[in-house]
Amino acid sequence: MSGPLTGMRVIEGSAFVAAPSGGMTLAQLGAEVIRFDPIGGGLDYKRWPLTEDGLSLYWAGLNKGKKSIQVDFRSEQGQELLIELIGAHGEDSGYFLTNFPAKGWLSYENLSATREDLIMLNIIGNHDGSTALDYTVNSAMGYPSVTGPGGYDGVINHVLPAWDIVCGQTAAMGLLAAGRHRDQTNNGQFIKLALSDVALSAVAALGHIAEAQILGSERERIGNELYGALGRDYTTADGKRVIAVAITKKQWQALCSACEMTEAMEQVAKQEALDLLENEGDRFKIRERIHPYIEAWCQKKSFAEIQQVWDDLGVCWGPYQTFKELVENDRRASESNPMFTKINQQGIGKYLTPGSPLNFQELGRSAPLPAPRLGEHTTEILADILQLSDTEIGRLYDNRIVNG
Repeated sequence: MSGPLTGMRVIEGSAFVAAPSGGMTLAQLGAEVIRFDPIGGGLDYKRWPLTEDGLSLYWAGLNKGKKSIQVDFRSEQGQELLIELIGAHGEDSGYFLTNFPAKGWLSYENLSATREDLIMLNIIGNHDGSTALDYTVNSAMGYPSVTGPGGYDGVINHVLPAWDIVCGQTAAMGLLAAGRHRDQTNNGQFIKLALSDVALSAVAALGHIAEAQILGSERERIGNELYGALGRDYTTADGKRVIAVAITKKQWQALCSACEMTEAMEQVAKQEALDLLENEGDRFKIRERIHPYIEAWCQKKSFAEIQQVWDDLGVCWGPYQTFKELVENDRRASESNPMFTKINQQGIGKYLTPGSPLNFQELGRSAPLPAPRLGEHTTEILADILQLSDTEIGRLYDNRIVNG
């Protein structure tokens, strides 16, 4: 792949979401990312959703643009191969990303004996080394307790593994930061990244920890309302649902104009002695007086009519749609968006695949590539990077130390 990280080589030992998404992010920017898996595939190789032939769309999605090598790393010889691969020479090599336990043969002490300036980032669950997954982290962060309609006393998990995704991006940034440090000092680095720390840092940045400690308050459920500003879902005349948001003065003016409620809102503001034009918090305070105007307007208009008016007047809004509707109806999820290209994933078929969302003015976008077949690059890696002969490679295949 071409891109700003062309020439960088990252070895990835991973499963599930966080580490693979971090490696994929680097691959989409041009890095050579080599993922190693046990022979037959790792824990996530058959994760749903699956095609009728049992191929994982999940695995293909998270491993775009990488190279793949299959190694029996329970064997001593397989471990030795991977140690050599992780520590292979090269100015832009010596990066290792993993969420496997960093102990024994995969400890930093052991791996850095082969390459002193090795940069290794290890994703763990909690900072103390105990186990955690996105779903167990999210349950503890408070969000399931404030998600859902007012008055509901249960908990609601969300489907998006948000902390895994953010953790993957943080991991990619951590490797790049350590690489810059190595460029300046020639020193390697061992980095621990706890999934729960990623979540906690976000929760703190959004003010939730300070809210609990300084204000002593507990956030209430408000359904689909936008906390602290005006934003909610509305139903159209033809039964579809849309969301409109007014955080800024410009967005509020556009919404008032579109829904023909400018004068009414000026009267409401006077009655309540609030500044609805400049203060988003004031809109939130009396949202129950504002919503009926927008609801009444939306219920008289079809989705198409709302779309035209709101787009023309610059309302900040969006439709509610399923994944299938997203692909079928939304221009952003189509080839009209230069991030997307239809590529052929062997065994699965041809479908839209994104490159990096980063669009560099001089370099443009890195073109998307399909995920590798499991072990597709085994021979290439053994020959080109580890400099093994055909005879040595053949012996490894014969002894089931590697597979292609």
